[in-house]
Amino acid sequence: MKFKDYYATLGVPRDASADDIKRAYRKLARQYHPDLNKGADAEAKFKELGEANEVLKDAEKRAAYDDASQRWKAGADQEPPPGWNSGYEFRGRGDAGGNGDGGGGDFGAADFPDHSDFFEALFGRRQAAAGGARTRSAPRAQDHHAKVLIDLADAYRGASRSILLHVPMLDEQGRLSMRERQLDVAIPHGVREGQHLRLAGQGAPGPDGSAAGDLYLEIHFNPHPLFRVDGRDVTLDLPVAPWEAALGAEVNVPTPDGSVQLSIPAGSASGRKLRLKGKGIPGKQPGDFYVVLQIHMPRDESAAARQAWSELAKAHADFNPRTAMGV
Repeated sequence: MKFKDYYATLGVPRDASADDIKRAYRKLARQYHPDLNKGADAEAKFKELGEANEVLKDAEKRAAYDDASQRWKAGADQEPPPGWNSGYEFRGRGDAGGNGDGGGGDFGAADFPDHSDFFEALFGRRQAAAGGARTRSAPRAQDHHAKVLIDLADAYRGASRSILLHVPMLDEQGRLSMRERQLDVAIPHGVREGQHLRLAGQGAPGPDGSAAGDLYLEIHFNPHPLFRVDGRDVTLDLPVAPWEAALGAEVNVPTPDGSVQLSIPAGSASGRKLRLKGKGIPGKQPGDFYVVLQIHMPRDESAAARQAWSELAKAHADFNPRTAMGV
């Protein structure tokens, strides 16, 4: 994912005023509007301008973007450090709430503008969905939302976690800056990526002593060195020895909920996918856990090892793994 320099996109300095940003956007938007500019890159440029303006014209988003930019630059070789984009709290909310399998957070593509991966990594896919299912006739406090990272194991077992949030606040000079607040959060068993958890009363304070708004946490998983997640399904690439693939074997396999025993069928090829039904992320309809076999060669270069490989080659003298390629 590439870092987006929204200030460079609009051609303004980082300390540009709101009026400077507005003028720069209007000028460039007219220049690259697809109805007025038939250039091959006009539409793409127009979308980039719109995204940059959406962030920089909003004081909260701009403060979060400036803060996250510094966290990104703290990474090695300009790669972002883990968690660079999590915990930023904003007004509005992503859905009507919910937990477990009944939770919200699944939106249609038509509900959102065409944002970049960078934008969605920082702000989530929720900006156009504010509103929600609840209605009140009296004035009420604003709800807030934030994207947070949890471990995959938390989704399997449930957990109590302390989460650090970055909240935009006005300082004594009237400038927006980020302050931190910490919340203890119960992560429900079976939570899935992209789901929103509602924390009642943790949003903005209510007007005139009325009830506070709610806070919606958009759940995402920390990157894991072993596991890949797709919905409720989890996948692991499992190294196996050539003889385990050829002869079959019983091996221990790590999962986010502890190791399990797996039978490798004899004659398995590298890339073969084995399914452990119901061993994915729990839920009313639990996901599956997939194991993709990856044959690894031993590094033994002894004379005995070479002799063993030579005998194997003789036993399969007619075998050509490239037959299907016509060679």
